[in-house]
Amino acid sequence: MGATDSKTKQVDVAVENVGGIDTTDVSFSAGVTILTGRNATNRTSLLQAIMAGLGSDNVSLKGDADEGRVELTVGDETYTRTLTRQSGTVVTNGDPYLDEAEIADLFVFLLESNEARRAVERTENLRELIMRPVDTAAIESEIDQLQGERDDIEQRLDDLKSLRTTLPELEERRQSLEREIEDKREELAEKKEQIDDADQDVGTTRDQKAELEDALESFREARSDLEDVRYNLDSERESIDALESEIEEVETELDELPAEVSGDVNEVEDRIDRLREQRQTLDSTVNELQKVIQFNEEMLEGTSSDVVAALRGEDDAEELTERLVDDQVVCWTCGSEVDQSDVETTLDRIRDLRQSKLSERQDLQSEIDDLKTEKATYQEQQRQRSQLDDRRRRAESELTQRRERVDALEAERDRLEERIDDLEGEVNDLQDETQSDLLDLHREANELEFEISRRQDDLEDVSEEIERIESELDRRDDLKAEREELQDRIEDLRTRIDRIETEAVEQFNEHMESVLEMLGYENLERIWIERKQERVKEGRRRVEKSVFDLHVVRSTEDGTTYEDSIDHLSESEREVTGLIFALAGYLTHDVYETCPFLLLDSIEAIDSDRIARLVDYVSEYAEYVVVALLEEDAQALDDSYQRVTEV
Repeated sequence: MGATDSKTKQVDVAVENVGGIDTTDVSFSAGVTILTGRNATNRTSLLQAIMAGLGSDNVSLKGDADEGRVELTVGDETYTRTLTRQSGTVVTNGDPYLDEAEIADLFVFLLESNEARRAVERTENLRELIMRPVDTAAIESEIDQLQGERDDIEQRLDDLKSLRTTLPELEERRQSLEREIEDKREELAEKKEQIDDADQDVGTTRDQKAELEDALESFREARSDLEDVRYNLDSERESIDALESEIEEVETELDELPAEVSGDVNEVEDRIDRLREQRQTLDSTVNELQKVIQFNEEMLEGTSSDVVAALRGEDDAEELTERLVDDQVVCWTCGSEVDQSDVETTLDRIRDLRQSKLSERQDLQSEIDDLKTEKATYQEQQRQRSQLDDRRRRAESELTQRRERVDALEAERDRLEERIDDLEGEVNDLQDETQSDLLDLHREANELEFEISRRQDDLEDVSEEIERIESELDRRDDLKAEREELQDRIEDLRTRIDRIETEAVEQFNEHMESVLEMLGYENLERIWIERKQERVKEGRRRVEKSVFDLHVVRSTEDGTTYEDSIDHLSESEREVTGLIFALAGYLTHDVYETCPFLLLDSIEAIDSDRIARLVDYVSEYAEYVVVALLEEDAQALDDSYQRVTEV
């Protein structure tokens, strides 16, 4: 569904057993919706429910429930997700709004643990996060395929260029053959008149003349057959030379290919499968860690106050919520009271572990991409080798047949030469001196007829070749257009990654500049990303790749600017930077076209006036902006915004 499809459509959310929610129904329309209230009022849980309906799996099931359910209705369409606890994990099923939620998890669901928001704080690989939705291995494989097609067309165009230079020669050859045929026909007509005159002078009986005519006809036929055989022999030998040259050329091309290693592709596929299994295991671990983190965050915030009440043995959850503001919390594993700082320290270690697993996943993905490229290379080499082997086998098979044909033609030539010798002796016995002259005339006439026939065949071949070349030349413009189209597609693919990276940097820098000017942080002049090329490790290789360097520029009281460290950003500045980085990804990948939502939570580190201005700013880029805020922060936002005060 595109963003424009959802305009003016109301959104209804029905929730059962998600986060700290037992049951609830909430509705809101396009624009900004503020979830406002004190801590432990299930604002984050409602955001998780919306995430579940949209397609995310980063959702927690209520602690005392085995099943949960979310129905998300946008206009007339309803999307359903179910959550089921199985073997200690939560399994999601159903028909969500999005077919694939990975990009939304990165750039739409901007809760506290959102990876794009936290990337700035943890100085992670910003470029990797922005490019994660792009399948670079598939792009490179498509480029290789298109380059092969383009090279084939360029070879055909080169061949046409060569063919075009042969046209004048072929035209001249055709005219020459036409003249030769005409001359030979005139010569043959004269020779036939001489034969007729000689026939009248032959003083033999009718029977003798008939016998001589039969012998002469057999002699002419044998001579014609012999000339045909000799012509066919020449043609077969030319074909043999061409086939031998082709086989030599193919063998040269085969020798230039890298040595074939048996099982290369299968071995790479097996390694990719193993790495994918490792990545899936890591994904499962990361999801489980995220659920643990979310659960613990909810417990710290008091969202699951019923659970804590049960651990304390108390019945009044509201009274318990009031007590959660002190420094003591109930340990939800043993039920004893512990310092909140101890729990937060443990939670930080879990977050660090999750980040470590995400880094492992990134390394695995890089290695998988590297292996995909290697597999594509092996497959292309196998394809080329297979085509060359087939071409060589066909040429060798045809060469064998033509050599056998040459042997048969040579045997036929020898037989005909013996036959002609016999016939010539027979004719000599049947004729006198005048008849001997007649035999010579018949022989000469026979040779003229053969030469005419041979030149007619040559003329037909030349005419067909001229027509073929002219037809091919007519295709030249089409081939050029096809080549240009392929080249445009190749350039588009080559620059796609570059365009995405450039657009992401431009989006971040542009919006960061506008937001900093709007929020007015003291002595913070600029936060910007520099895109540059560096040699980085990718799998087992070091390759040239783009990296994103985040720069912070501050100023002194006298107006002097200097570059500061990211580590020196205040918590408020860091949160704003992370949100704008996520917004840059949202806009770069046109996420609004498939998911016109933005969900914001845990932005209390930013003061309320700046929160109001920031929400106003991001509301221009998504149709549905849902923000969870404390009551005191929500007061600073426009009164026209929708508000949900009870969940």
